[in-house]
Amino acid sequence: MEQWGKIAIVLTLFGFLKDFRPSDPFVVQFLNGSWHNISAEQINQQVFPVGTYSYGIQLVITFLITDYFRYKPLIILSGVAGIGYWALFVGTKSLVWLQVAEVFYGTYKSADVAFWSYIYARVDKSCYQKITSYTKSASQLGKFAGAVGAQILLFYGLVDYLDLNYVSLAVQLCTTSIAVFLPSAPKSIYFNRSATSIPSEKYHARNDSSSPPTVGDEAIAKLSAMELLWFHAKSAYSNFTVLRFSIWYAVASCIYYQTVLYVQVLWKTISGTATTKVVHWNGAVEAVLTISSAVITFSAGFVPAKMLHVPYALAGLSCISFMQGGILLISGLTGNLWVAYGAHICYSILHAFTITLLCSEIAGNICRDSFGLVFGINAMIGSVLQCLLTVVMVNCSTIKGQFVVYAGVSGGMGVLFSVLLMVELRKWWKIVFYMVKARLSPRKKVVLDGNKNHQLA
Repeated sequence: MEQWGKIAIVLTLFGFLKDFRPSDPFVVQFLNGSWHNISAEQINQQVFPVGTYSYGIQLVITFLITDYFRYKPLIILSGVAGIGYWALFVGTKSLVWLQVAEVFYGTYKSADVAFWSYIYARVDKSCYQKITSYTKSASQLGKFAGAVGAQILLFYGLVDYLDLNYVSLAVQLCTTSIAVFLPSAPKSIYFNRSATSIPSEKYHARNDSSSPPTVGDEAIAKLSAMELLWFHAKSAYSNFTVLRFSIWYAVASCIYYQTVLYVQVLWKTISGTATTKVVHWNGAVEAVLTISSAVITFSAGFVPAKMLHVPYALAGLSCISFMQGGILLISGLTGNLWVAYGAHICYSILHAFTITLLCSEIAGNICRDSFGLVFGINAMIGSVLQCLLTVVMVNCSTIKGQFVVYAGVSGGMGVLFSVLLMVELRKWWKIVFYMVKARLSPRKKVVLDGNKNHQLA
């Protein structure tokens, strides 16, 4: 088998195992059960926020050092942190140690960026699309298999929530072992450039009339790592299309990850008010969500390119923001668990569809070598916003109140992009007006005076 095939198999297997975590849909039930006896309010205010802060702070650090250490050490660190997280989860009953586990979880999630950068460092650029497809599909399949397996095993009483965490711990041990034997990346984009790794793609902007500055290959090759970082960032965000889409990306990611983190607490709160015993279908919801997101993400590739141009894109982002706000409002106000399940599925599918299209549009307006930088900056801004939102919300509101606030933020994004749309349309209508005026106004006009004499005006 050729070298490319071996690398693809290893990375695909790693991507599957990395996201095969059957305990994930039932974290709140595990913490709230007899193993830990922590109330939903404590989970909401004392446990999960630690993970959010840890992730936000560590993402900044890992983002900066991932390229320097050429990815692999960070992948191993992510696996070790995952082992620490699940080992503490199953081995302690102390609230303080659970908070320490959340610090490990922040490391685990923040270092995850290394794997998605590593896959591009190990293959030729001609194979980028294939390796992205393989690893992303394997990741989705891992989530799906974990969720379905957990739900079936729990439904038939073959395991309990503690057993699911032992399975997740065992899988983390496997992925970390594989990570140790992954081949090292020979180079990286900024700090470990080889003499031949000179960017050869020119910057381009499909939707913006003002293209970013361009620099020749030889000039780029002479830039230091920090100078190249600054050049890529400045070139990307000086494109107004990239800037607008990045604002939506960062804020939407912030709200999405907040809802994913706290939605189990919301479901537990809703089910806790029920008068009859409630069967928790978190695993089934996660499975439906995963497979639906995979389908909708695939279908996003068939959206006509014309519909992604700026006026249509701004209108779409505005409408989707209002829709997401409405769905989150329903989640925060409903007392029906099935409605809450359905709302989360609809919200997450909308997010998956929109973020896929946004990523393609942002990528289409920047050079390939700055993909990781731009999306990393957007993710970093999103995580900082998430930390700020957590500081404000967790001690000042109930879980239902939090979702109402998330709905308000989504609605605010709808208003912002409606304003941006009106500004854009005003510019377009000016162009249309002058075009129509030019067509209707002939260069020479014949005027008939009172004496029936023809004059040229």
